Amino acid sequence: MPGEFQHPLVQRAFDNIISAVTKTDKAPGILVPHRKGRTGMEIERSALHHGGDGSPAGAGSVQLPENHARELIAERTRRRVTWRLLPFLIVAYLLAYMDRANVGVAKLQMQTDLGFSNAIIGFGAGILFVGYFLLEVPGSLIVERYSARKWFARITISWGICAAATSLVTTPHQFYFCRFLLGAAEAGFFPGVIVYLSHWFRYEDRTRAKSWFMMTQPLSIVVGTPLSRWILETVHWHGLHGWRWVFILEGVPSVLCGIAALYYLPDRPADARWLKDDERKWLIGELTKEASRKAAAGRTRILSAFRHWQTLLLIAVLFLLVSGNQALHFFLPSIAENMKGLSIRSRTVVAVLPYVCSMFGIVLNGYSSNRRGERRWHTAIPIFIAATALGLSTLAGDHVALVIALLCVVGFTFQAYLSPFWTLPTAYLGSAAAATVIGTINSVGNLGGFVGPYIFGYLKDATGRYNAGLWFLSASMFASGLLASQIRIEKRSKQE
Repeated sequence: MPGEFQHPLVQRAFDNIISAVTKTDKAPGILVPHRKGRTGMEIERSALHHGGDGSPAGAGSVQLPENHARELIAERTRRRVTWRLLPFLIVAYLLAYMDRANVGVAKLQMQTDLGFSNAIIGFGAGILFVGYFLLEVPGSLIVERYSARKWFARITISWGICAAATSLVTTPHQFYFCRFLLGAAEAGFFPGVIVYLSHWFRYEDRTRAKSWFMMTQPLSIVVGTPLSRWILETVHWHGLHGWRWVFILEGVPSVLCGIAALYYLPDRPADARWLKDDERKWLIGELTKEASRKAAAGRTRILSAFRHWQTLLLIAVLFLLVSGNQALHFFLPSIAENMKGLSIRSRTVVAVLPYVCSMFGIVLNGYSSNRRGERRWHTAIPIFIAATALGLSTLAGDHVALVIALLCVVGFTFQAYLSPFWTLPTAYLGSAAAATVIGTINSVGNLGGFVGPYIFGYLKDATGRYNAGLWFLSASMFASGLLASQIRIEKRSKQE
């Protein structure tokens, strides 16, 4: 579960606590209530969750050494911040991704009902990222300089309305317009969250926190695809086709989530009443020290962000990668639907199974990156594996079991890059510079989400098969992996 931040100091903590129980006149630290007969583990647990309001703990208290006290405060603070913020952000992003990707299921009826070709669906799926492109950078700066809470609420409410409005389309141009508005409405949420997490987690904790948040992308498919398919097949209220209800029923919850964000999310640690005094002081102190180091290195000005050739490299990596994986997002349900030898339920499982694997890939790769303090190869290697497996899937022909197995390998790896990749900008830049770079990388890079689905849909219509499109996706991902292998900022970021 999110927030289970394991630390290697448990045994040493236990020894320190036992020492503190028997020698209470040692160095100053946190006073923890002590009852006769408690075990060392109970004392450790009490110390971990004890709040520090500065008042004496009373008679029979245990006094912890100061260095260990700080470790316990740090651990307690990370847990509290994680459990308070990440579940809500995960739910919000889950709704965002469902509203973005449900067209992959809705198209199964839209094409028959409205006469849309694969090229029209691909163009409509991709034009979302043109709207996305326009507001990404301003959105990131608003989170950095203004109010994350109000901005997230605005985004979530407006994208819910736009998603539901897609149910009204009858022509290709109306479809394009709604998708463009959906992209413009959602723009700024993802990079805004990346910036927002840098306000609450230190650099060394950030990759692990982001891995839980990024897991929402495949989770939204795991949850959203069966839900969308169920709505598509069973909900026909008031004479409306199921695909229209897919957009309506999955858009309304986003509006409600946006309203809740106004009351639930704090902007900065200083605004968090749910943090205890010692926790707030520790967190603000740690983040201030990190910001000061970056400011001293001249990495907080917006213009400095574009002096780093790494910024352009990261944009290119994301553009090529998104060209591949967004097309796969939108057309995987159709690829599964083409497996006519399987039942409808089995085809739905095939469409979902790669994303179940992806959830594990994101978390495991994020944990490995965080433990090793390495980012470049934890970004590049999963991309290489995904590109290779996708290419092999086109050679598997009609061997359905082999195709499914290879798609699961693709699923495990094609989004595993997310948390280490998005930790890189905040590693070498700070403040407004990092916010600008994150917005720029995401906006320009995500234009690949327009290019990829359109080319894939065009190739399917031109050849009548998915193979040419899959080769294009594989080549795009492989090129992205090659560029990712050239990233050279680990050493500098670790110093930060």
